[in-house]
Amino acid sequence: MSGAPEAVVVGGGLAGVAAAVAVARAGLRTLHLAPKGPPDRRTSALMGPSVDYLRASGLIDDPAALGHPLTQIRIIDATDRLLRAPETLFDSKDAGLEAFGWNFPNIKLLEAFEAARASLPNLETRELALSSIERGATGWVLTLADGSVVEAPLVVGSDGKKSLVRVATDFRAREHGFTQAALVCDLELGRPLGGASVEFHYPEGPFTLVPAGGSRANLVWIDDREVLKAAQATGQDGLRTTFLEKSQRLFGDIQLLTPAHMFLLSTLTVERAGMDGIVLAGEAAHAFPPIGAQGLNLGLRDVADLAAALAATDRTAPGWANAVSTDYAGRRADDLERTGGMVDALFRSLLSDFLPAQALRAGGLWALRLLPPLRKRAFGLGMGRG
Repeated sequence: MSGAPEAVVVGGGLAGVAAAVAVARAGLRTLHLAPKGPPDRRTSALMGPSVDYLRASGLIDDPAALGHPLTQIRIIDATDRLLRAPETLFDSKDAGLEAFGWNFPNIKLLEAFEAARASLPNLETRELALSSIERGATGWVLTLADGSVVEAPLVVGSDGKKSLVRVATDFRAREHGFTQAALVCDLELGRPLGGASVEFHYPEGPFTLVPAGGSRANLVWIDDREVLKAAQATGQDGLRTTFLEKSQRLFGDIQLLTPAHMFLLSTLTVERAGMDGIVLAGEAAHAFPPIGAQGLNLGLRDVADLAAALAATDRTAPGWANAVSTDYAGRRADDLERTGGMVDALFRSLLSDFLPAQALRAGGLWALRLLPPLRKRAFGLGMGRG
């Protein structure tokens, strides 16, 4: 890249790399601040529209080379509540789709994104963290961890839940922590899942097995954090016994392929996702429990709307960066409000001991099971189609 940057993208995660590629592909001289973090051994279930965007934007080529298709979603109410939901199977064929989406290892996705980033001559990457950001005479002044200073009219903050960009530029955010956490690891099952993601709904959260090819599965178990800590403390043999019980032994023997890691759960939402030449994307703008497969899907919709806002703005006009951030905020508002409400309501309904809430949830699943038009509408909402 020659010349001062027109945009700086902060954050080296999946949403951050995708945003850097999108900004550079829009023709801007782009600096990407991407400090290296520990390997992300989680997986991401990306719905069809997200996979379509990844292919169209050149971030991946063939999804089959990186991940595993998700063709069914099976929900089993494993609670002992008075009002239990019926076991429900959603099949992608009912929505006229070959698959709802794909389950990708985050490490493989990041490698593909970084390869796409490396091919862009107007995109420079520095493995440096941001130390501070403040308003300058003609844009935003960023001080980096090595003491160097850069200035750019447009800044994209994709630097996670504790985003320095968000905090330092006075964006208002609502945060809420849960007593629940998520335990994740990779498993080998005695019987393969095929293309079915299987969710066992327990009082403190779901125990979900996501197909990862062959007899492998990715586990996401949400429960009270103290319960998960106690389970971890039992070691591999104890965890194996717990997993057999939680999966109701439907898939034969279970072997742990990776260590089990725990992540605390919380929600975060901003009042608006862009202003004054600052754009927030990914978990800098929104974070939810891993319910409904909305995390990275929502982040990629951020990136797609950022690309659209850049394409719609005359960058030769004064104040173009402000115009981009305002346009972006408008494009994201409805999706963020709708998705945030949907995920929050779903998560709280799974945990609620309030009898009417249980009745509504059970009745809702019965309706989805029996009414194809409603089921099709739910598919569309879950895939971010509104």
